[in-house]
Amino acid sequence: MKFTPNLPILVTGAAGDVGAIGRHLTAELLAKGHRVRALVRREDERAEALRRLGAEVVQGDLTSLADVHRALEGCRRVYFGMSISPAYLEATVNVAAVARHRGVEALVNMSQMTVTQMSITETTPSPQHKLHWLAEQVLAWSGLPVVTVRPTVFLEGFFLKLVEAGVRDQDELQLPLGHSRTSPIAAADVARAVAVILDNPAPHIGQVYNLTGYESADLDHYARAFSEALGRPIRYRDVPLSAWTARLRELGVPPHLVSHLATMAELHQQGRYDRMTDDLTRLTGQAPTNVQAFVRQHAAAFTRSAVTA
Repeated sequence: MKFTPNLPILVTGAAGDVGAIGRHLTAELLAKGHRVRALVRREDERAEALRRLGAEVVQGDLTSLADVHRALEGCRRVYFGMSISPAYLEATVNVAAVARHRGVEALVNMSQMTVTQMSITETTPSPQHKLHWLAEQVLAWSGLPVVTVRPTVFLEGFFLKLVEAGVRDQDELQLPLGHSRTSPIAAADVARAVAVILDNPAPHIGQVYNLTGYESADLDHYARAFSEALGRPIRYRDVPLSAWTARLRELGVPPHLVSHLATMAELHQQGRYDRMTDDLTRLTGQAPTNVQAFVRQHAAAFTRSAVTA
């Protein structure tokens, strides 16, 4: 397969919030000297930030074939990632159909570690997990040159967005994960791995990379990491799943996402996230970010004075 240089690489979900793999990936690819076309859902300050980085920004909806055609025109390499959504499979099929039509030479698909343990007879209660599994089937059937990346739980989700208020206000890491072990990974690490793949796709076509974090440990261990990073005692409190999901609903989290997060919590309790691989280090030559370093990077979010000042 001949790979084409100097054409823009399409990055979907480039303005995503939680994790922000697309934003990190855009910066990584630009730093490597690639042209990047960043697809965003709406024009806002995040889109402007991507422009300031040097990306060509295109506004569009992955469920619109016309928008996908416009975004993919002239691109031969694609990163496909999308926020958790009931429309995830529709978006995947749109991208696959247009990518096949336009002769894309490499497509990196952002999936999830849980799919590794799913099959035609085994799924999970999360509709999103099923959509990810189906999306992988569609991409396999498409005949496209696909590389699949399956990270474990993101640090930015369970260890930032979902816990910052409890850590900041009550010195507690409040999660319904029982005494399970988990190996959370930073989105920036995942983006680094994807950038390596898109920089030189040929050796990676057809591969599946399972990306885990620095270590797999229980929540008491991670509470100690928070304590060391923040310089004050943080304890882990295992909260009831029903109360936790009720709180998410009160905060306006969409039902599809609540269902997904609840399933992830249950799978944690079953030990399904107690996984370790060396795929990230083999791809990037760097060790994953550990929780203590991650908390230091985001210390302001966990510090009351910094938030209220």
